[in-house]
Amino acid sequence: MSNSLVAVSFDCADARTVAEFWAAATGRRVAEDESTAEHVVLLAAGTASGPTFIFNAVPEPKTVKNRVHIDLATDTFEAEADRLVSLGGRRLADYEQDNFRWATFADVEGNEFDLIAR
Repeated sequence: MSNSLVAVSFDCADARTVAEFWAAATGRRVAEDESTAEHVVLLAAGTASGPTFIFNAVPEPKTVKNRVHIDLATDTFEAEADRLVSLGGRRLADYEQDNFRWATFADVEGNEFDLIAR
């Protein structure tokens, strides 16, 4: 048997807003469709890579820490951290350990993710 990762799905209250945040954060674009309950962030041309992101509107709010989160990596750590905040993200904590530096952020609905310095 063989499996491949094709998508990462997010439950959220406002699928369009969360999809737009992640599209901007990852250099992708939001797929245009007629559904207001689900939005898919498709890969953009250029350097974007990885699985498709799917955003599903659900009635219940986020109540605890994510069990799975996204890691982004950058060569321009502080500039990218500032850009993520300007998109509506919140910087929650900074870490440094054994030559590794990263920060934990929350997206526009509080979903945690990390930004890692390369």
